[in-house]
Amino acid sequence: MAGAAVPAAGEAIKFLTMTPSFAASVAAIGFVGGLLSGFLGSGGAFIMTPAMMSLGIPGIMAVGANITHKFGKAIMGSKKHGEFGNVDKKMGLVMFLALFAGVQVAVGVSNGILHKMGQAGSNLYISAMFVVILTGVSIFMARDISRIRKGIPPKEGGFADKLKNLNLPPMIYFKVANVRTSLWLALAVAFATGFLAGTIGVGGFVGVPAMIYILGVPTYVAAGTELFLAIFSGMQGAFLYSLYGYVDLRIVLLLYAGSLIGLTLGAIGTRVVRGFQIKLVMTSIIVFVAVSRLMMVPVYLNDLGRLALSASAHHSIALASDLCLYASGLGGSAIILFWMFQAYRRGTALKTQVSDNKVSAS
Repeated sequence: MAGAAVPAAGEAIKFLTMTPSFAASVAAIGFVGGLLSGFLGSGGAFIMTPAMMSLGIPGIMAVGANITHKFGKAIMGSKKHGEFGNVDKKMGLVMFLALFAGVQVAVGVSNGILHKMGQAGSNLYISAMFVVILTGVSIFMARDISRIRKGIPPKEGGFADKLKNLNLPPMIYFKVANVRTSLWLALAVAFATGFLAGTIGVGGFVGVPAMIYILGVPTYVAAGTELFLAIFSGMQGAFLYSLYGYVDLRIVLLLYAGSLIGLTLGAIGTRVVRGFQIKLVMTSIIVFVAVSRLMMVPVYLNDLGRLALSASAHHSIALASDLCLYASGLGGSAIILFWMFQAYRRGTALKTQVSDNKVSAS
């Protein structure tokens, strides 16, 4: 089998027909991603790129839509965090040049792979990145959850602590975050965050933990500062992917429509659900998304002519991947909404009880 045809810049978007069902599916993806982002605090959009790819949207277009949609959300989120004093703008301004470099390199690599290996090669590259990154994040979070359940205090003296205490000049002090760290560490975190954002459409779910554990930034400041940085990475990513013709504004607007509703509900959920439950849901979803992308690797290798799969095997693997992906997103969203409903019922019952007690007392 010959390699996949190489599309010219912008050619990949021509196949997209915006049927009502397709539009509803994209909006639903935005809702789930927004709900998870609001509920988890940051990074829920990691499910949106794979979900769009499962709809048949080329991976590079899914990344372009995700990072463009992230740009608008980052402006609103950064503004809200800024009102609470959670944004270290000095840190953001120091890091944004390395962030820009990361996005620039990522988009250049993705575009080069698309033109050299075609859509299947591009999808394979993006999926492989998801598998590597999400597997690492899930292992880290699973260990964290295990320690919490066993009542074990956070481990000290590990690799992250050694990096955090690295005294590599020049050192720089960030007042809002109240940390003094090496400029090179800050730039390395920014480059990695930008590279991931440019490659898979979202970098915050790695950037935020990196700020916390490597730079020593408080959690709330890390979340706010990452959103501030996401304005720059989203702006540059949107520009570069649009320049190559890989951004379909119809998809972006549908993602916005769904995610704004989801974000509102998710933010409410954080007030009524314990942090341990939040981590458990996030870890479970990350694992399933990583598995779904891993399952698609042989499919893309087949499309590249590097592996021979029968038509039935090709279809079965792709279907199993889709089921795994959608089950994680829809299942996680259902659990979140159920917990919110339970909290609402408990609150209503408590108010009724208080009201009845007042009536009885009078």
